[in-house]
Amino acid sequence: MKLSVIIVAAGSSQRMGFDKLLAKLAGKPVLQHSIETFADHPDVSEIIVVCPKNRFDALRLDNNKTIITRIDGGQDRHDSVAAGLGHLHSNSNFVAVHDGARPLITSQQISKVLEIAIEHDAATSARPVTETIKRVSTDGFANEALCRDNLWLMETPQIFKANLLKKAYDIVHKNGERVTDEVSAMELIHHKTRVVANDRPNPKITYPEDIPLAEKMIF
Repeated sequence: MKLSVIIVAAGSSQRMGFDKLLAKLAGKPVLQHSIETFADHPDVSEIIVVCPKNRFDALRLDNNKTIITRIDGGQDRHDSVAAGLGHLHSNSNFVAVHDGARPLITSQQISKVLEIAIEHDAATSARPVTETIKRVSTDGFANEALCRDNLWLMETPQIFKANLLKKAYDIVHKNGERVTDEVSAMELIHHKTRVVANDRPNPKITYPEDIPLAEKMIF
């Protein structure tokens, strides 16, 4: 069984105001945390990092086991994932897609998602919604409460049988779809994705205040 990993890290960090993926988190760039966790996982055979060259060159990676390749990304996230899929090794059985801005992923959660993906061909890390959810009008007023029963927040990694994800992305490309994650792409081929609860914090670094919060969660 060969697991390839696509780490998406091509964003411009506009909401951050600086390169969030190179921001220091516990002494290392945010992006480096994800790469190292996957590189150390025993089932990972290759990692494709989709990011600009200068961002990748700023990292200090020390790994002799896992093949790590950098490629350029596309205009949108799904374009970057498609680029990564085009560089997969031909013998890859499963592919994991992970956001480089989620640095707190653990090896244990990767294993859990992979195990379920092997069983169901598609699995994603996620967590149930626990907060009150409101629909807000365009002028900024809360006007409707949404039932949070059976609502989950999608995380990464999202792991799929490689040929199925490629098939889904063929549809994305053919129809000009704009998908924000791979679960949405799989829905285009009517394939269900099994949700795997993550009991550890794995927030997405989006705003400057997310960095100190993430540092408090490192274990």
